[in-house]
Amino acid sequence: MAQFEFIAWLAKWLLTQHDFEFDWDHGNSAKSMQKHKVTLNSAEEIFRNKEFLMPLGIQISPIVDEPRFGALGMDANGNKLSVCFTIRSERLE
Repeated sequence: MAQFEFIAWLAKWLLTQHDFEFDWDHGNSAKSMQKHKVTLNSAEEIFRNKEFLMPLGIQISPIVDEPRFGALGMDANGNKLSVCFTIRSERLE
């Protein structure tokens, strides 16, 4: 299980964005659907549903080769989700 360290700038950035751009890896989208029954649309909805968005912070374990962040939230159907992502050029990937 991944562990995260809270970082204030991430929380502020996520909670003050008016709109997000996404660029998901299509290989991971198929895996996410097969393994977790989660669509890319549901994953994106947690970032738009700010009332329930809880930034976790930066992943500290297991160690990864680029900054990876985590957030908890709820999609439009009320499903509670956790999402791991990177930020590249202000896009969530």
